[in-house]
Amino acid sequence: MKTTIPVAVAFVAGVVLVVSFFFDEGTWVGGISQEFKIWMTIVGGFTILLGAVSITRVNWSAVQRKKEGWPYKLLTLISIFVMAIPSVLPNTWSPLFGRDVGSIYDWLFTYLDSPMMATMFATLAFYIASAAYRAFRARTAESTVLLVTATVVMLWRVPMGEAFLNMFPGDIPNWLNTYVMNGANLAVQRGIIIGAALGAASMSLRIILGIERTYMGKG
Repeated sequence: MKTTIPVAVAFVAGVVLVVSFFFDEGTWVGGISQEFKIWMTIVGGFTILLGAVSITRVNWSAVQRKKEGWPYKLLTLISIFVMAIPSVLPNTWSPLFGRDVGSIYDWLFTYLDSPMMATMFATLAFYIASAAYRAFRARTAESTVLLVTATVVMLWRVPMGEAFLNMFPGDIPNWLNTYVMNGANLAVQRGIIIGAALGAASMSLRIILGIERTYMGKG
């Protein structure tokens, strides 16, 4: 039963959602599909709650045992509850509750979370530049073309670089936008998207047919 019921639910839900693409929303198949999507949203909400409980248990266990880096895990727990609890309380109790402007959640998100995210992505830029340096070494003709193209595109992406490229004749920024970004780059992106879509379709078909059962902890 532990295997049969999940496989049956996945099969029925998958078939209904696939078939519903060929019917209007006003039909009974479309109605069932909309109902399934509502259930999916509800289940997604419970998974978020499950994730919050799981991260709390894991970090609290590490804090109790005082494992390496436990102060950071304690800070993680404090941050979770300080952000979560005031945000779910109604703002009719206090203007500090809820997620409106001026609330605790808004202040923490604006002055703590957003700057930390900006710092993290700014730091990642240096790792990307380091990886690009290792990948774009001009060892062959193909890598040389990649190096030159990547350098010019990176210059085009910043105002100072675009101003520098405009100093040369031929409207290089417009050429880059037309032939490189909307030409070769877009063609490669579409190829990747098509490959990913085929992979997702094949994986979905395996789940619907009960061949893939890793979501139940089985191989």
